[in-house]
Amino acid sequence: MQLMFIVLNKIECLENILEKLGEANVYGATILESKGMAHSLSEFSDLSFMMSLRMLLDPGHKDSRTIFMVIQDEQIPVVSKIVNEVTGGLDQPDTGIIFTVPVGYTEGLKTE
Repeated sequence: MQLMFIVLNKIECLENILEKLGEANVYGATILESKGMAHSLSEFSDLSFMMSLRMLLDPGHKDSRTIFMVIQDEQIPVVSKIVNEVTGGLDQPDTGIIFTVPVGYTEGLKTE
């Protein structure tokens, strides 16, 4: 089992991703509103010229969604494929990231 995190910057893709995950029988995700460090720092302190320029060029991207779910190892490629297809590819700038960490113990999860 793995704990998969999807940090989605293209939040307009969220609903479609969730629909496709459901169609693939991948359930049990938790979704949190999130914000990147650079945007948070811009609210609290003076940023360097380059960071300020980046914020001016991309004022619309402020929030992201962090989706996390405990999944079976064999579901990883399924979820990755869905996210990449819906977003146009995580290799594109400011789209998002996926990573997993091993899960050693769970309790309270519905098992099949």
